[in-house]
Amino acid sequence: MVQNEGNPDGTAAPVDGLVLDMVERVTLHILDSDSARRAQLARLAFAAGHHAEIYANAEELLSHAPSTGLVLAHDEPTGEGIAALIGAMMRAGHWLPVIAVAEVPETHAVVTAIKAGALDYLGVPTQIAPLNEAIARAAREAETHRAQRARAAEARQRIARLSLREREVLDRLAEGCSNKAIARDLEISPRTVEIHRMKMMGKLGARHAAEAVRLRIEATGLDDVAA
Repeated sequence: MVQNEGNPDGTAAPVDGLVLDMVERVTLHILDSDSARRAQLARLAFAAGHHAEIYANAEELLSHAPSTGLVLAHDEPTGEGIAALIGAMMRAGHWLPVIAVAEVPETHAVVTAIKAGALDYLGVPTQIAPLNEAIARAAREAETHRAQRARAAEARQRIARLSLREREVLDRLAEGCSNKAIARDLEISPRTVEIHRMKMMGKLGARHAAEAVRLRIEATGLDDVAA
């Protein structure tokens, strides 16, 4: 753990004679294999008015299983590290918002990280203002992501109640298939499809087909991220 080197009263010390903008204090979980860069980022975090915890790799971060704060992670190997980190967090059930950093952000790496779920991708920050701007953006977006994940987790729990056949009907319903098309595909009668569909809707607590499809899409989205 890195200790705060701010003022005795716990507030952040000014840097280069500048008065710091007031921002909401967060815990930054700094993930970087380079010890000098970790220390540099931790000092900047403390100077910006935040708390910092440092980790050399994803395994160390996950072993501590933090439940609050933001992860500031160096993308290593470039274009792959962030996606691997987010996947590992999802599988471990310890998701936190991630801000990716790299010495020189490359377009393909940024796209890969954002698609994997990173909330931002920056050049390694050396000034307080860009860091706090990124933290503020990530904090706002994180609330939306948490709400989406809560809905996705609930949808996955509901879908887990379905039988195999009911799940097959739901999958085809989400593809836009009619009862007759589902019946042909599954080699059962349309009436049997209707029965499975009715049971499926009841288990999901869905009032209509659109709601059942929405639950399926939300649950599948969470599965894709965790894969």
